[in-house]
Amino acid sequence: MKKFLSEFIGTFFLVLTIGLTVIPGNAGVIAPLAIGSVLMVMVYAGGHISGAHYNPAVTLAVLMRGRCAISEVPIYLGAQFAGAAAAAFTAMFMVGSGTAIETIDAPKALIAEFLFTFALAYVVLNVATAKGTSGNSFYGLAIGFIVLAGAFSVGSISGGAFNPAVAIGAPLMGLMSWNNIWIHMVADFSGGAAAAIVFKILNPDDQ
Repeated sequence: MKKFLSEFIGTFFLVLTIGLTVIPGNAGVIAPLAIGSVLMVMVYAGGHISGAHYNPAVTLAVLMRGRCAISEVPIYLGAQFAGAAAAAFTAMFMVGSGTAIETIDAPKALIAEFLFTFALAYVVLNVATAKGTSGNSFYGLAIGFIVLAGAFSVGSISGGAFNPAVAIGAPLMGLMSWNNIWIHMVADFSGGAAAAIVFKILNPDDQ
């Protein structure tokens, strides 16, 4: 129950921040900065309780890395998707709904989402689960900043979800077309899985 609540809260505030900064429009640099910042602080807040995944693709990567029991996966995914949905409805109550971009270049979006979800999961595994960085104090900053970098870099190409839970919350808030959900599900889960494989290759003795 503690892990469920931690994951729910972290994912809730991540998606809520996305909604409250993006829905009003013309957020400029504010949205990526706010999103990266809230992820950073929530990672620090919940890291000691649940590992602070807040992202089904990260949960997949941590599972494949061997730091999450398969029996706990439904708890994590349930909390993450529930948190995203609750945040979406809260954001719409507060600021209304957004305007989804109906047309998206699928190949470019797939590549963008895959690359930065890979980068996110790769960073999480290396700063929050590796023996070589055990006990560090920068893990939350690193995780928040890779999402910030991704939002700035490819947000205009794919929407910058890098997270299947965010990809569910976004169309609920009117920020993304439901027709494009498959792009995020395929690319984000693939990116998480690829990061776990690369981590194992680079850290064969850290199992």
